Amino acid sequence: MLRLADAQTIIAAAQKKAAEIGQPMNIAVADAGGNLVAHVRMDDAWIGSIDISIKKAYTSLAFDITTKDLAAHAQSGGEFFGIHASSDGRIMIFAGGIPLRKEGKVVGAIGVSGGSGEQDHAVAQAGAEAFQL
Repeated sequence: MLRLADAQTIIAAAQKKAAEIGQPMNIAVADAGGNLVAHVRMDDAWIGSIDISIKKAYTSLAFDITTKDLAAHAQSGGEFFGIHASSDGRIMIFAGGIPLRKEGKVVGAIGVSGGSGEQDHAVAQAGAEAFQL
């Protein structure tokens, strides 16, 4: 189970990474049911990225895959092309969503938005690593 204290630890690690790279981010953490546990919008992070970060967390949880990897398969001609139109628009195929695992089981996810795909993924990875320590 993913608790609020876990989400706060995850977000703190992700915020630290975002500050290191100088990119304000929206950081969302969802539980195993895809429900939002916590969200932070760093100062000056894009308002439009709030929804995106939450949807990235949901997407990586729902499909047990990073959104970066899902995006690679969701391009025109890919086996998951069009997946972004499923789940009433909750599917986000931009890098920055990572499932969170405990003892090999997915118990939640982090979603990050506000920078480039590479930046979003790196910040999400920092948060995920803090949870898995």
